[in-house]
Amino acid sequence: MNRHRFLLVIGLVGIALALGAWPALAPVVAASENALQIVQEAQKRSAAKSQRYEGLLQSFEASGKVTEKRWAYERLGSHGQSKSVIRFMTPAEVKGVALLVVNHPDRASDQWMWTPAIERDRRIATQDRSTRFFGTDFSFEDLEERDVDQFDFALLGEDAIDGVACWKIESTPKQSKTSQYTKSVVWVRKDNYASARLESYIKDLAVRRLNYTDVRNLQGIWTAHVMTMTDLKRGSHTTLTLEKVQYNVALNDSDFTLQAIRH
Repeated sequence: MNRHRFLLVIGLVGIALALGAWPALAPVVAASENALQIVQEAQKRSAAKSQRYEGLLQSFEASGKVTEKRWAYERLGSHGQSKSVIRFMTPAEVKGVALLVVNHPDRASDQWMWTPAIERDRRIATQDRSTRFFGTDFSFEDLEERDVDQFDFALLGEDAIDGVACWKIESTPKQSKTSQYTKSVVWVRKDNYASARLESYIKDLAVRRLNYTDVRNLQGIWTAHVMTMTDLKRGSHTTLTLEKVQYNVALNDSDFTLQAIRH
């Protein structure tokens, strides 16, 4: 959870979604500690200078149709100011398609997509961030970082996800944050401060649910290796399985530019 999409992701995504060794068990949090403190601690524990992984995306339509894609993901930078590149590896019809995301601490990210088949890049307009990303159940917005400074938080209580005790926290975008979502609810595990679930709402209707599973301690960071995004309106879901995950790898700023994603 970089000053994260409580993860990319992350991831993506990170989204997502996602990122110093820490002990396996979290200290007891006093009742007086508020939601912001919990989220800040989660962010602190997931901090990494960079991240790299390969992802298998399996999309399951309500009709029963299943499609598969693979992408490579790289992220560089500190909380709220990171840059990431997602590049499709397979199938052939999307191979080489790349998305560059430049995150900002005080506003929505900048995003550009490169399509090699037509040798063209285009900026993803803010009003298009709610659309599906290449047939998956992740929207473009879901692939940007969720910086804690862009949200207000409220502790809703406690809950259990898959038998694991969690804090249930509501996040509401601040005025400076442009979002398709009116609010989100995140479940933060009490044992290791990793995210267990993220539900995104438009008004009072839950429209997307992201579940984090197969959580492992990797290089001191509790990392979900399987993320399942469900589009609650469409009845479809996409499972992202992370492979070859690495943190604090050597990456260059020059790899996170429009010129770089064109190659």
